[in-house]
Amino acid sequence: MDENIFTWSYFITQIKSIRIVDIIDILLVAVLLYLVYSFIRDRRAGKLAAGVALLILVMLVSNLLGLSAMTYIMSNLFQVGFIALVVVFQPELRSALEKVGGEPLKSLRNIGESKDVQSSVSPYINEICRAAEELSASGTGALMVLERGTKLGDIIKTGVTVNADISSFLLKNIFYHGAPLHDGAVIIRGWRICAAGCFLPLSSNENIIMDLGTRHRAGIGMSEESDAVVIIVSEETGNVSVATGGQLKRGYTYNSLKRELENLFSVSTPKKVNSILPHIKKDQK
Repeated sequence: MDENIFTWSYFITQIKSIRIVDIIDILLVAVLLYLVYSFIRDRRAGKLAAGVALLILVMLVSNLLGLSAMTYIMSNLFQVGFIALVVVFQPELRSALEKVGGEPLKSLRNIGESKDVQSSVSPYINEICRAAEELSASGTGALMVLERGTKLGDIIKTGVTVNADISSFLLKNIFYHGAPLHDGAVIIRGWRICAAGCFLPLSSNENIIMDLGTRHRAGIGMSEESDAVVIIVSEETGNVSVATGGQLKRGYTYNSLKRELENLFSVSTPKKVNSILPHIKKDQK
């Protein structure tokens, strides 16, 4: 009985000794761990992280059991392990750092923008949606990348400079099957068509369903490495898809695509499209 009272008193004492700073510290660590988990969950980095965790476990067991040879090998392995991890995780680390640096800046820009400036992009969104709808109806494949916080200068250099106002007519002509630039992607920067015929990085995610072709893999890959919004029109099915943050949402119409773009670019606060799942495996009904 006395032991239980002592334990309970000790527990209460420890709780009372917790400061506000300690709570903030715990919350920050929890958020950091969650972000790390979310980052590696849907990427190939997940398997690499599991391998690293296994090696750490082997090292701990070796120390506990007193296995001198194994402990020596693992100790030397971990001495160069950090550099090896930086090299192996380079694409993922670059993507994460770009997004961490881009989100706060994007929020500050949105605060500074007036409603008039935000509403002025509506005509351009209308033109993009009209082009996507008409390309879908004609079964013409298309790949449009809308730049946001992460600058895509290295991608723009792979294509041909256009520097023209956004119009559905021009977009349809660029992606017309007989046009020389129809196979590449269009990069839209500052609501102008900056370049066309650009090459995008393909996603290496093994969980992408097999019926998605190169155009969709390129769109997902671009969204994995930046915060860009990528619009994909399937040449085979005519489906209109949007890739953001490594996730693909399919089955858009003119109206639903317009609402999605307005939401992503903070033009208004519309209803969100349902079924937001990574690499969704079904068309939205």
